[in-house]
Amino acid sequence: MKILIIRFSSIGDIVLTTPVIRVLKTQLKDVALHYATKVEYRQLVESNPHVDKVHVLEKSLSDLITTLKEEKFDFIVDLHNNFKSLLIKSSLSTKSASFKKLNIEKWLAVNLKFNVLPNRHIVDRYVDTVKPLGVKMDQRGLDYFIPHKDEVEDDWLPEDYRHDLVVFAIGAKFGTKRLPKERIIEICDKINKPVILLGGKEDEEVGQYITDFFEKRNMNKPYEKGLKDLNKKTIVFNGCGKFNLNQSASIIKKSIAVFTHDSGLMHIAAAFEKHVYSIWGNTVPEFGMYPYRTKFTVFENNALTCRPCSKIGHNKCPIGHFNCMNKVNFDFYIP
Repeated sequence: MKILIIRFSSIGDIVLTTPVIRVLKTQLKDVALHYATKVEYRQLVESNPHVDKVHVLEKSLSDLITTLKEEKFDFIVDLHNNFKSLLIKSSLSTKSASFKKLNIEKWLAVNLKFNVLPNRHIVDRYVDTVKPLGVKMDQRGLDYFIPHKDEVEDDWLPEDYRHDLVVFAIGAKFGTKRLPKERIIEICDKINKPVILLGGKEDEEVGQYITDFFEKRNMNKPYEKGLKDLNKKTIVFNGCGKFNLNQSASIIKKSIAVFTHDSGLMHIAAAFEKHVYSIWGNTVPEFGMYPYRTKFTVFENNALTCRPCSKIGHNKCPIGHFNCMNKVNFDFYIP
C-alpha cells in the first residue's frame, strides 16, 4: 500500500504530524509512506526513518501534482486541508481522508470569546484522520530525527555552556507571540544558569541585546557587593542565527529545560521530552497545540478579556497595551 501524507507548513505543525507517520508505518503491513511539504521544510521529514520518500512544493503546484500522479498512491492523508491540498486530491482521484479543521470553533473563540473547542490535543485529532485505515494512537509522543552531520558536539559550544544548560527559544513568527526583550532578560535572570538563546537571523539583534546586558552585569559583579550576595549565575550565549534548525534541535536535546514562545521549537522540545516552559501571548493552549506528552509549565495572562485575539498572530498588539506579554507573571524554579 502506498500512502501520501500532505502537510505543507510550518515547523511546529509538521513536527506535530510525526505520530501519524509513525503509527502508519509501524501498524500497517507493507506500507510505502510518502510526504509532501514545502521545500523549506524538507529537512523536517527527510531524516525520518518512517518516511520512504519526500516530495516538495517549490514553485509550481502543477509540477508537484505531475510528480505525485506518477506515484499512483492508494490513499492520501491530507493533514493540511487547504486549497492546494484539495487540488492535489482532486487531480489524483484517489481515496483520501482529510483533517477536520476547527475554523468555526476558533473564530468563535477569537471573535466572541466563546469557547466550544474540544479538550483534545491536535496530535490526537491528526491521528483520528487515519483511523479508517485501521491504526490507532500509540503511547509515545512526538518524533524528531537529527541527521548525524547536524548533531552539535560539545566543543562547538563555549565551555561554560556544555553542561546544565537551559535553552530559551526567543523567536516566533508573529510579534504578538514574542516577549519584549526586557521580559526575556527578567526570565533569564531567574533561570540563574547558563542560557543559550536560539532563534533565526531575524532574532540575532534582540539576542545580542540580551547577551550584552548580562555581560556588562557580570563584569561589574566583582565590584558590586549586592550582585555577589545575590549569587547571580546567569550567563547568556546568543545562538540566534548561528545554527540551522537541526543543530538548534540538537542543542535543545542537550538542555535540561526549554523556555519558548508558542513556536515550532516548543514542539521540538516536546519531542525530546524536555520540561517546556511555554509562554503564551495572543494565542491560547486551548487551541490544542500545547506541548505534547512531556512535562510543561504554562505562562499566560488569564485576566484579560481580549485573549485570544487571533488564532495565528499579529505583528503588534491590536489594542496597543500588549498586556498578554507585558503583565504575565513568571514564577518558577529550576533546581
